[in-house]
Amino acid sequence: MTDMDWVWAALGGDPALPQRVSTVERDGVLRARLPVRERARTCVGVCALAAAELGARRAGLAEVPRVRVDDGAVGTAFVSERHLRVEGRAPVSFAPLSRFWRTADGWVRTHANYPHHRQRLLSALGVPETSPDPVADVGAALAGRASLEVEETVYAAGGLAVALRTAAQWAAHEQARAVAARPLVEHERLDTAPARVLAAVGEAPPLLPAAGLRVLDLTRVIAGPVAGRTLALLGADVLRVDPPGLPELPDQHADTGTGKRSTLLDLGRAADRRAFEELLAAADVVLTGYRPGALDRFGLSPDELVARRPGLLVAQISAWGAYGPWAGRRGFDSLVQVATGIAAIEGARERPGALPAQALDHGTGYLLAAAVLRALTEQAEQGYGRVLRLSLARTAAWLTDGIGHAADEHAGKGEAYDGPEAWLAERDSPLGRLRYALSPVSFEGGPGDWARPPGPWGADAPRWT
Repeated sequence: MTDMDWVWAALGGDPALPQRVSTVERDGVLRARLPVRERARTCVGVCALAAAELGARRAGLAEVPRVRVDDGAVGTAFVSERHLRVEGRAPVSFAPLSRFWRTADGWVRTHANYPHHRQRLLSALGVPETSPDPVADVGAALAGRASLEVEETVYAAGGLAVALRTAAQWAAHEQARAVAARPLVEHERLDTAPARVLAAVGEAPPLLPAAGLRVLDLTRVIAGPVAGRTLALLGADVLRVDPPGLPELPDQHADTGTGKRSTLLDLGRAADRRAFEELLAAADVVLTGYRPGALDRFGLSPDELVARRPGLLVAQISAWGAYGPWAGRRGFDSLVQVATGIAAIEGARERPGALPAQALDHGTGYLLAAAVLRALTEQAEQGYGRVLRLSLARTAAWLTDGIGHAADEHAGKGEAYDGPEAWLAERDSPLGRLRYALSPVSFEGGPGDWARPPGPWGADAPRWT
């Protein structure tokens, strides 16, 4: 069974359909010791196939359109944040305190791109925010401490630091065992709603499988926003909702906000809560990317959402999974790489390494979009409100299953890769002139670009178009 067959089966798809997927392999794309290129290709391939399947159903086509996955497009999209240009300016990437650090017995990696995470990290380590050289002071504070002690101290302060582990050390961890016991894509029925009636769409290009569907996007930081961005490409009305007190990184929003609208709602305010409930009453899909349980205090658990909106599809994405001792912890792609052994595999004896892209984020984002599209197809046949659950840690387990896989076994057999230019585009936007990566999700008759560029974060009204 190929990767494509296995993941498509995990999504509940017809086992005959992966035959409609063709690939263009290109040497030099996403080079790594682990099979990153192959897994990335699969994530995009199943997403495009799920889109083609839903599109065929809605357009009344006799056959599911053929899917073409090009390594060049995939590799470019998996580092879309690096290719972004706003008025010619390169994006701001990792902050100075988001990096690897030496400890007394190994390494830790921290994440402090957001101001509140930076403040909590400094506080946990006893470094004043007014330090003239915080990098040196944090390095000195960490040099005499054990990695696991740093991990727990920073976590207790609400910050983000993870100790470097080997794949074997992670496999022995209780969280790793909890995640490994779950499927790549969890799929649960929540109610007895009747089959979803999907309006017909025209088969003339572009075929938009998600046309007319309304998606509430309650996600942040690459993985969930990539899923929402993909659904927007396919025709969905995607409205991202954020709390006004939790700032977003402008370049990150510019990269993942393509095709969507963005609004701010404080669910603790009565007027904003009413606006949210009005949005929910007409939503078809809710994407959530906060820690499992974090939204429950607002009455936004999957059970409560579906109770208020029967037949709703709730798709959850998290760093560490919804079960186990780390279920409630914050996490990011770079930290999951460090905990699960990926950084050790990709590094050298003298220093840990990293994947050539934030592949756990991007890959899980395309898997989440694929799961939503497949669930919509199933709902049109069977009904039921549903919850889907994916996690970066579970995707990491799938990637590290390929430790013994020769990632470059096809090297020299693929087509040439001459750089990302063929998969980049430019357009004007409310943010200025943008250069951005095109979507790698491609099928016969499907869209080649988003209908709208990103706008300023939080600038749209809280209503459906």
